[in-house]
Amino acid sequence: MMKLTTLLPAAMASLALAACATAPGPVEVTRFVAPETAGQLAQGTVFVASMDGKDDDSLFLAPYKAAVAAELVRLGYAESDRESADQIATVSLEKYVLEAGGGRRSPVSVGVGGSTGTYGSGVGVGIGINLGGGERDKVGTELAVTIRDAATSASLWEGRADFRVKDNSPLAQSTANAQTVAAALFSDFPGNNGETIEVEVSE
Repeated sequence: MMKLTTLLPAAMASLALAACATAPGPVEVTRFVAPETAGQLAQGTVFVASMDGKDDDSLFLAPYKAAVAAELVRLGYAESDRESADQIATVSLEKYVLEAGGGRRSPVSVGVGGSTGTYGSGVGVGIGINLGGGERDKVGTELAVTIRDAATSASLWEGRADFRVKDNSPLAQSTANAQTVAAALFSDFPGNNGETIEVEVSE
């Protein structure tokens, strides 16, 4: 598996909010596409759905599904309802915490003013993980998208993006986080089969 480094184009990077001298770190992106299906991508109609078994109306997933839909439209798709879609893009998401000491804890508990016990019920994604000084905890986001042919359910494209950012960064907030990860995932679409790249972003 090859690993390359690329830069998020300026048009995408503009979503990265305020200027900051410290880069939050790259988004690691891996894509899989079969050469025989590449010609079917970035055209026709698409419906963005939650992964099977997940709540399509989840407030947790909403900004990520919206960001994925915006990227697909940018690439040449027209968004439609499920019944008339040529292709279905399914979205799954994991949020986790990398503690300052190096440990990983998952899932993240969020809430407004305190923990709710489940990340999916958080509105506004108010993550108050490390309120003290010193090294910050990091919030991790792993976004996965699979694009399938609606008629046959055959997989046309699969991608996964992993992004880690300090918990007090503007890019830890749900909308900016979703846009950043989705823009990285679909940069240089469809990408090369089995290739892993690092997409640099800035605050």
